[in-house]
Amino acid sequence: MAALDLFGRRWSLRILWELRAGPLGFRPLQKRCDDMSSSVMRQRLTELLDAQVIHQLPDSRYELTPLGQEARHALNPLARWAEHWAATIDPQGADHTDDQSASRVSHPYTVGDGAPEGGSAD
Repeated sequence: MAALDLFGRRWSLRILWELRAGPLGFRPLQKRCDDMSSSVMRQRLTELLDAQVIHQLPDSRYELTPLGQEARHALNPLARWAEHWAATIDPQGADHTDDQSASRVSHPYTVGDGAPEGGSAD
């Protein structure tokens, strides 16, 4: 349940996704995360650091730890399922396999910003 709580927080999985190819500094990571607010970014980074899923390098960039890499690999089946789900919901839509388009799919389970209906804006 702790892992679901951590990864269920808004932006946590996106941060993992953006760090998949290697270390990034705060600003480049923030840019890749659609310019999320600095305060939310700091909060999520702190939570992921505390969970030992990411760590901060001496040059201040962030990268996945071996535990973070394991989490990323463990989530691959969910990512494949999400692609299938998006294609099922919108079979005429654009290719949902790129970095950001799957998060933009509008379906009955999310509201306009992609947050679950009735969920927190966390």
